[in-house]
Amino acid sequence: MKLEVRYANHPNDSKNYDTAKLRANYLVEEVFKADDILLVYSHQDRIIAGGVMPVSKALKLETSDELRAAYFLERRELGIINIGGNGVVTLDGKKYEVKSKDGLYVGMGTKDVVFESVDPNNPAKFYIASSPAHKTYPTYYIDFEKANHRPCGDSETLNKRVINQYIHPDVCKSCQLAMGMTDLAPGSGWNTMPSHTHERRMEVYFYFNIKPGQVVFHMMGEPKETRHIVMQNEQLVISPSWSIHSGIGTSNYSFIWAMCGENQEFDDMDNIDNTDLR
Repeated sequence: MKLEVRYANHPNDSKNYDTAKLRANYLVEEVFKADDILLVYSHQDRIIAGGVMPVSKALKLETSDELRAAYFLERRELGIINIGGNGVVTLDGKKYEVKSKDGLYVGMGTKDVVFESVDPNNPAKFYIASSPAHKTYPTYYIDFEKANHRPCGDSETLNKRVINQYIHPDVCKSCQLAMGMTDLAPGSGWNTMPSHTHERRMEVYFYFNIKPGQVVFHMMGEPKETRHIVMQNEQLVISPSWSIHSGIGTSNYSFIWAMCGENQEFDDMDNIDNTDLR
């Protein structure tokens, strides 16, 4: 298992970054690696996010020196969404068959978390996110069909999409982690537009289902000092609470969002008119 640490950055610093420095601070280019766990620990609300890809063996989520914990979820909660083939997650000896596009919430205090694929020729790809927790809530399996589906946007503004809420107060309880997946319709490219910020929580975006030869321009920065990071398939980007987090693709795509911070009110955001962006 690899755990990379990223430190928080002040907006006044970030506005002066060139392309290379923006990417070094906010972009994670490799999320999935066969038979490995790749994670990034961000000091933005201390979220941990990354990928677990078991192929020929089971992979256990281990603790690390950065956590100073006896086990990974001693003081944390965990969200899982599988974007690959069918898999199995074993939690303290109890097995959960996690199908493609299904999710799982794992409460604080779960000691053993083990990931496996059903078929090595079509391995599972477990995208995970973890935030600090103060209370244990029950583990909850989230079938994609039972997620909270919120259609929004329209084709005229190129942002017709469905927000699929997995870890959300309307679906299951958690301490501060919120997590879901958004699918853009063919012909649409904008996500989270009109843009917004939410000072009370940060967010991590994981872009996937980007077609070969296509990219997503992830927009970030303060509303009056916007920047962009060009994203390829299966990459993630850290979005601080002060930053907008919109994106435009050269084709439609999907992304997983994970949030943690001060509250879980999904619609608690500070909206920004398109004409006010710079």
